[in-house]
Amino acid sequence: MNRRIVITGMGALTPIGNNVKSFWRALKIGKNGINNITKFDISNYSVKLAAELKDFDDSKNLSQNEIKRLDPVSRYALNASIEAIKDSGLNMDSIDKYRLGVIVSSGIGGLSTIQNQVGYLHNFGPRKVSPLFIPMSIVNMAAANIAIKFQAKGMCTSIVTACSTATNCIGEAARAIRHNYADVIISGGSEASITEIGIAGFTSNRALSRSNDPNRASIPFDKERNGFVMGEGSGILVLESLEHALARNANIYAELVGYASTCDAYHITSPIPSGEGAVKALLSVLLDANIKPHDVSYINAHGTSTPLNDSVETKAIKEVFASYAYDIPISSTKSMTGHLLGGAGAIEAIATILSLKNDFVHPTINYQVFDHNCDLNYVPNIGINKKLTYALSNSMGFGGHNAIIAFKKWED
Repeated sequence: MNRRIVITGMGALTPIGNNVKSFWRALKIGKNGINNITKFDISNYSVKLAAELKDFDDSKNLSQNEIKRLDPVSRYALNASIEAIKDSGLNMDSIDKYRLGVIVSSGIGGLSTIQNQVGYLHNFGPRKVSPLFIPMSIVNMAAANIAIKFQAKGMCTSIVTACSTATNCIGEAARAIRHNYADVIISGGSEASITEIGIAGFTSNRALSRSNDPNRASIPFDKERNGFVMGEGSGILVLESLEHALARNANIYAELVGYASTCDAYHITSPIPSGEGAVKALLSVLLDANIKPHDVSYINAHGTSTPLNDSVETKAIKEVFASYAYDIPISSTKSMTGHLLGGAGAIEAIATILSLKNDFVHPTINYQVFDHNCDLNYVPNIGINKKLTYALSNSMGFGGHNAIIAFKKWED
């Protein structure tokens, strides 16, 4: 059985908007969510910038006990999932809870909890380590807490593939629905890694931009790019079989028509220079969606602002789409939000879906200097109106993980 999959609800908590509507408004105008880190003292850090959440208050959705007992990575996911479920219009009292699943994850997990509890261990000894340390820090707890919140008793799992995490979660959720393992799956990703150890670790492996100018830090495809900017937040989508959605007269945002996942099997942090893993993923997602290269009218790029990623992604797109690659608008959400690691693919899927729905491609902001190795149309600085039908959302993660999902505009 191959069932069609649609998106019926979305929730977003991002550095440029704490819900889907504000997120989309910010994307359209090219709002920059990057500024000086405020979560801790950065005086000894060479990296000064990140894309933090602004004015985030989850007391409207969560109890004080939940806030106290949950790592931010789970709190972010819960807030986005509450918005997504409300947006979907699902009647949680009548739905078959054993046909309701959760596939949500993080690239790293409860990093602030890990950091704090290791500090307690070091300073005060093992008896001061919290009994909640493990359940607050392990990666599956975002999914588990969402399942508890909504009594989702079907499949509940977490896929961890670094920066491809959320895209893999969404793609595998689609496959589960396609093959009738579930009717509805809450899926996406969350990340809360703007911490002392998170910034220090990514700085040490030279992944982060050391620019002190918020407008020249996350600059995907720009020749002067020198690393990504850490972001935080969560994106959650409600995936549903078309039959289930139509039976309850649900609002449908888009149809998820294709998914592909490959591995470079090359290096723990760098993509394979030939781009062959990304090429295979692109070809496979087109095959899964049963579309031709010329059917694709927009690509939401992984676009991290790292020298190698952007050039390899560009190379892969050109190999698959040939001369048509120059006609496809391509934009990087990370130019505004920074890189949400395991949550990136989810908020970028939401951006892709809203682009299809509104026939609008958001810009890649702060683009200034042309790079001969990145010579496609990255929609620099100003968004464009364009009739869209099919769109791709690309993700590529440490370890060589490539994941791509394809969406189709929904038309009644």
